[in-house]
Amino acid sequence: MVLTDVFAEGMQREGWQLIDGARLEKDLRLEADAVIIGTGAGGGVAADMLSQAGRSVILVEEGVLATSKDFQLREAESYSRFYQEGMTRTTQDGAISILQGRAVGGSTTVNWTSSFRTPEPTLRHWASDGDVTGLDIETLAPWFERMEQRLSIFPWELANPNNDILRRGCAALGWAHGAIPRNVKACWNLGVCGLGCPTNAKQSSLVTFIPDALRRGATLLHRVRAERLVFRGEQVDALEARAMDPTLRRASSVRITLRAPLYILAGGAIGTPALLLRSQAPDPYQVLGRRTFLHPSIFGFAQTADEVHPYHGAPQSIYSDHFQWLAGVTGPMGYKIEAAPLLPMFASVVMRGHGTEHWERMQALPHTAGALALLRDGFHPESSGGRVILRSDGSPTLDYPVNDYLLDGVKRAYLSLAELYFAGGAKAFHAAHGDSAVYYSWQEAKRAIQEFRYEKLRFRLGSAHVMGGCAMSDNPKRGVVNSQGRHHQIANVYVGDGSLFPSSIGANPQLSIFAIVGKVMQDLVSG
Repeated sequence: MVLTDVFAEGMQREGWQLIDGARLEKDLRLEADAVIIGTGAGGGVAADMLSQAGRSVILVEEGVLATSKDFQLREAESYSRFYQEGMTRTTQDGAISILQGRAVGGSTTVNWTSSFRTPEPTLRHWASDGDVTGLDIETLAPWFERMEQRLSIFPWELANPNNDILRRGCAALGWAHGAIPRNVKACWNLGVCGLGCPTNAKQSSLVTFIPDALRRGATLLHRVRAERLVFRGEQVDALEARAMDPTLRRASSVRITLRAPLYILAGGAIGTPALLLRSQAPDPYQVLGRRTFLHPSIFGFAQTADEVHPYHGAPQSIYSDHFQWLAGVTGPMGYKIEAAPLLPMFASVVMRGHGTEHWERMQALPHTAGALALLRDGFHPESSGGRVILRSDGSPTLDYPVNDYLLDGVKRAYLSLAELYFAGGAKAFHAAHGDSAVYYSWQEAKRAIQEFRYEKLRFRLGSAHVMGGCAMSDNPKRGVVNSQGRHHQIANVYVGDGSLFPSSIGANPQLSIFAIVGKVMQDLVSG
């Protein structure tokens, strides 16, 4: 089968406007109707819809333009090239690893394809607690349907063994569970979604919305870092950017100035607040960069008699929301359970252990199943998330306290994973916690987990989902933008990414970003 390189074909046949900042030798100035910073779920949708409306668009992406031919399925190379900070990004204290894409297509290029609608309890909470209007389940339903059709999102029924053990455990325990919808078309079921899709099966922004915008004349700048917005009165007059060197480790001396009457900030829930902070954007109520949420995630592992090969097949296809809303929206922290695909390098990091113990765990990888619990933050007074702050060089970091409310959720989530695995037929279980041994029964694991020391850095916490920091709210004391995504103090700036969310959503966020940003952009172009 011959695979098409969408971008190479577009440049050859249609003359797509692609500018690689690493190849620029002199300063550049461009103008358009709209400048979009970021090319992930939100930036892709914004470019698509604005170009459909006849507006000229410039897209700015700090990461590299990589296409199917560039996804060589080598973990070390992929993590270093296609993830923020070479996949070493963490919270300020190092307690939580943060996985975010840095390439054209953003995190949609390297995520695991799980695509959930925003849960109705989340939307109700935003309306009642966050002064958000126009985002009820009925209003968003056609937007979810539109994006599901465009991105070929449907429940994936072919559960690999790593996912099927979750299904068996849930069924045995009577826990609610279901098939995960995935944004794929003609998927080869390779299991390497986190390294970039080599077959173009993943319907990411990289192969859908961005090519559509380029066909309509949009310009894409990649390996270009947005540094700051320049203000003239209450509006942005220009975006100042810098070309990156080929390694993406530092900016070059080449400067880029982009002007437009409209700016869409879609650099992600760390990048977007950071750009506004560097630009010294107005923030009269001190809400910018605050209440940033992560879905902190813990990991657990089962040893099985049969081979699981947790690195083959669709990464995530079975989930359980049994504990998501069990204690209500604002009670103890709820969590969503999903499989964790264990490619060898990734597994070597998340499974913990030292010396012989770690070597033995890696030797047993074909017989190991992995799962994670996504902890739902931002719904309780003791769950206020983190704060995006700037280092001395202007780069962002996230100060994210790990408090007792979160630790209580961590403990309950470990217990759930252990119980689930033994109910599903596992012969042993261990947790990604420094105090964990290998346990051979649910009762043994239960006693041990209750005695773990729940202190940050003693256990593995990670997150691939960053939300908030530029929350929408019709009350300017509560949010950076209004319910239509427009900045409260800057007339020509809209936010179009997950930083819009007033809390975490309690599900993998890409479909929520696609749909909500789609509505925001439709309101913009029709208003």
